[in-house]
Amino acid sequence: MNKTITIEKFAATDLAELRKELKQSGLDSWQAAELISAFLSGRGYGVASNDLRSATTRIDTFACSIQHMQEELEKVAFFM
Repeated sequence: MNKTITIEKFAATDLAELRKELKQSGLDSWQAAELISAFLSGRGYGVASNDLRSATTRIDTFACSIQHMQEELEKVAFFM
């Protein structure tokens, strides 16, 4: 029996706000990873730090679509 864990779809407005904050804050990749970690933990998810740093580099904060952000967050978030 193969169980697939699904992650919620984050609200587009929440993702847009996160993208805006990442874009305007001038954070380095380490700080951006911390911000994304706080975003996820505020919604009840944990994240593996190494995976998050990799995902952060894949999220192009200037051209990243909401769908792409959702997909990247799904890859690194785990339910706590």
